[in-house]
Amino acid sequence: MSPAKNKANANVWIYNPALDLIVGCGAWSAPLLLITYYAAGSSMLAWSVGFYALALFFNFPHYMATIYRAYHTREDFEKYQIFTVHITFLLLLTLVLSHFWFKALPWIFTIYLTWSPWHYSGQNYGLFSMFTRRAGATPTDWERRCLHATFFLSYLVLFVNFHTGVSQDPLFISLGIPAHVGDVLVGALGAAFLGCAVYGLRRLPSQVGWRPLLPALTLFSTQFLWFLLPTALSLAERLQVPQSRYSTGVLAIMHSAQYLWITSYYAKREAQAKAETNWRPWAYFAILVAGGIALFIPGPWLASKLFHYDFTSSFLIFTALVNIHHFILDGAIWKLRDSSIASLLLNTKTGLTNARAGAMNGARWIIGPSFGARTLRVATVCALFALASIDQARYFLAAHRENLNDLEIAAKLNRYDSSLEAHIADQELASGDQDAAVSAWRQAVQANPADAAQRDQLLTFLIQHQRIEDAYAVTSLCLKRTPSDANLLVNHGILAVQLHHYDVALKSWKRALSIAPSHTEALLYVAQELQRENKFEPAIPYYITYLQKVAKMQPSDRPPVSSITTVVLQLADCQTSMHQLRDAEESYKVAEKMAAANNEKKLDSFASVNLASLEANEGRTAEALPLYQKALRIDAGLDDRRAEALDWYNYAILLKHAGFPARLVYASLEKSKSLAGTDTSGDQLARIVTAQQEEAAVLPKQDAGVRKNPDPAITEALAAAPAK
Repeated sequence: MSPAKNKANANVWIYNPALDLIVGCGAWSAPLLLITYYAAGSSMLAWSVGFYALALFFNFPHYMATIYRAYHTREDFEKYQIFTVHITFLLLLTLVLSHFWFKALPWIFTIYLTWSPWHYSGQNYGLFSMFTRRAGATPTDWERRCLHATFFLSYLVLFVNFHTGVSQDPLFISLGIPAHVGDVLVGALGAAFLGCAVYGLRRLPSQVGWRPLLPALTLFSTQFLWFLLPTALSLAERLQVPQSRYSTGVLAIMHSAQYLWITSYYAKREAQAKAETNWRPWAYFAILVAGGIALFIPGPWLASKLFHYDFTSSFLIFTALVNIHHFILDGAIWKLRDSSIASLLLNTKTGLTNARAGAMNGARWIIGPSFGARTLRVATVCALFALASIDQARYFLAAHRENLNDLEIAAKLNRYDSSLEAHIADQELASGDQDAAVSAWRQAVQANPADAAQRDQLLTFLIQHQRIEDAYAVTSLCLKRTPSDANLLVNHGILAVQLHHYDVALKSWKRALSIAPSHTEALLYVAQELQRENKFEPAIPYYITYLQKVAKMQPSDRPPVSSITTVVLQLADCQTSMHQLRDAEESYKVAEKMAAANNEKKLDSFASVNLASLEANEGRTAEALPLYQKALRIDAGLDDRRAEALDWYNYAILLKHAGFPARLVYASLEKSKSLAGTDTSGDQLARIVTAQQEEAAVLPKQDAGVRKNPDPAITEALAAAPAK
């Protein structure tokens, strides 16, 4: 081996082979992933609490390491000013605004979850390149491009997996790639990964040997384990990689530990290059832990305590935006082509800078040696660690979802947490304390009115227990925070109707339509309310639009046929009232066909009677008779004596006006009277009796037998046909 190779091999390690391979290169990936996979299912609570605790010492500090790197010297701060000032300001503005615009959270969280594996992949590639160059290997430009492409392609494999199909996570907005397309893309990307890997790696062992390449090859296997293997398993089992688990579980811990490993080495080398002898690793780590706590924990606590914002939502917003800021800043400051970075990470001697460390003007006193500054720093760190301890304790207690006592203690620490209050409500309800459950649900809704799940759960409970006024108050409260929620506006209108606030209901439904013009329920409710108010003309367009929207739906998404038929009949009634008789006739015919085709006998009878009445009023007795007769035959098989009595009465009136024999009219009225009995109103029964008495007065003597035995005449009436 040449002297150059010997020298490169001796300098390949950062700290030592064991630490570098296990933490820096991810050699612990396979065992940790296996342990997590098999153990998490047995004790999800313990693993959840454990990962949250580890975040204090790995995840949070690794974000602070980037902040420390970009802000702790004037030179770095000014060098990356576009990122340290301008982009930081925009993200801070986004953080504030997203606490008021509730729909922003899923978009922000989707960006975070989609970007985080790209960030992991970029870090792995950077470390792979560093170890390759430290080993003395010199890939050609094409080989380097292929090696870079393998890391990019492996990320794309996971990206496609993330965005295939419909998202099951309300915080993640999937692109909805069809499953068959996703499978083809994953296969093509996987094949391209293998091709680029073979081409890019084929010459490197011959240049320096296998042993010096061990760190780089370990990183390459880590990339495979983190990206391609989960996707391959998900395809084999037809499962989707959970995006949130990927970005917040054991992979995030390993990535963070890897980041702390390399940044601590860089900080040490940087201090040595500046002839600083007081660099202390434990002090450096303490700064990162305290800073990490400051980035994540105080913000959500202040937002919930001072502004009564939902703690969980605020924490998710801070998590996503701090991560996004980290991704942007990290991508800008860690470049091996930067001579000062390369000189420290690659053991080269060129391009070293000796920038004087110092604070920015506004912060000089805080990091100074004065007693007051030191006291402030110590007090701040103590306060941060105390808050972190409270936060950890609260998380631990809130995780015990089956223990009402622990949940209540967690709620006393911070009451403005909708998910916590929802768990309390479930436990209170299970214990039989409905008032306490409602109180907890109210607190959950007050903390996060935009959470439709908690709101709807409370509304369902209140409505089931006939607490309509309470439910109406809940929708009124939620509309103050989410005035553009179309579904909430529709529900608010339904409750308003039950309380006889018809003007409020109509206004609420019209507001819902202005937000979501295709909201079919709102269209129907507006039409029905206008019809109730006898405003038939404005109701007609709403009915027509509703039916047009329903016709364009997939059959599985449409309302039941009986509901659609009823709407057509309501439209026909409005058209009749507005003397749009031709349109009404068509609507009644459509309703009759729909009801008959789907064996909706009651609706079929109703449609036939109304169409018959319309035909009769237009003097078309020949068309009206068979429609009435059809309806009466259907009525005979239904258990609705009142409706059948009314149909026989109307049929008798048609027979009379059409000039049929009085005995047929009399027999039809007798049938109506026998059906009416005492089940109908006195006015209707009196009308039937009066009409029958009038027919009895003109009944010929030869037909007097119909009084004692009307059945033959009733049978004849059902078969009556107009004279030709």
